[in-house]
Amino acid sequence: MSSVLYDTPGPRAKRRNVLYTVAFLAVLGLLAWWILAVMAEKNQLAADKWTPFVTDSRVWTTYLLPGLMETLKAAALSILIALPLGALLGIGRLSDHRWVRVPAGTVVEFFRAIPVLLLMMFANEAYRQFTTVSSDFRPLYAVVTGLVLYNASVIAEVVRAGVLSLPRGQGDAAEALGMRKGQTMMYVLLPQAVTVMLPALVSQLVVIVKDTALGGALLGFAELLSQNRQITANYGANTIAAFTVIALIYIVINAILTYFAGRLERRLRQGKKAVTVTLPAQAGATDPKTKAVSDA
Repeated sequence: MSSVLYDTPGPRAKRRNVLYTVAFLAVLGLLAWWILAVMAEKNQLAADKWTPFVTDSRVWTTYLLPGLMETLKAAALSILIALPLGALLGIGRLSDHRWVRVPAGTVVEFFRAIPVLLLMMFANEAYRQFTTVSSDFRPLYAVVTGLVLYNASVIAEVVRAGVLSLPRGQGDAAEALGMRKGQTMMYVLLPQAVTVMLPALVSQLVVIVKDTALGGALLGFAELLSQNRQITANYGANTIAAFTVIALIYIVINAILTYFAGRLERRLRQGKKAVTVTLPAQAGATDPKTKAVSDA
């Protein structure tokens, strides 16, 4: 069965697809075998490099779990601040008032153009010189500040694009009902745009979780990835094993985030399908006396 996008493959095309799949899997298997062989040659598959993550609970209680908590703390604070701030900036860019639209656009374009690591470093130096924030908390503050400034700018563009993607008739209908611009945005456009924006928002939230590692690289923030150095120093040269375990933890965190976001998106879509509109009574469903008079 053919569609607009593609034609259903025939027998020869199906055989080619099977051949390509088998060839790809063979190449992938050879690549995996080569990587494992190199790791074995470098003694990276030795049991003593991997068993601490299974047999020694101190690896988790002393390094991995505290680092994970710092990562989640920084990510949660950044998300809680960046989401509403990004929404406000996005709505500001859609304002009819130039004195709102231009400053909001300037802020968005400025912080979106600066690398997030540079923002973290600037924030760390600003906290060091102009505030009395303790050095114990300064890395966390700098990481959150950098993540908020950059990701709020990106989220603002996501919000703006989501609202502009809606049919123009939605706003026109709300204005025809006498709703003000703010009411139209809050009660008509934004609720509908959330479903459109959700995939991009989830992707940005995943980026926030991963970008916390930048603070550990240069600012001394004790997040999850930075614990690799401590583990390697205390349990031998098991850098590959530590990186692998940490990568798996990141994969699990982001998979959970994506799963719940997917459930939320499905609920929103089902909620929209379930919405019914109550119509006024039809002309035929009038008072029986009136109907009797009309029949007479």
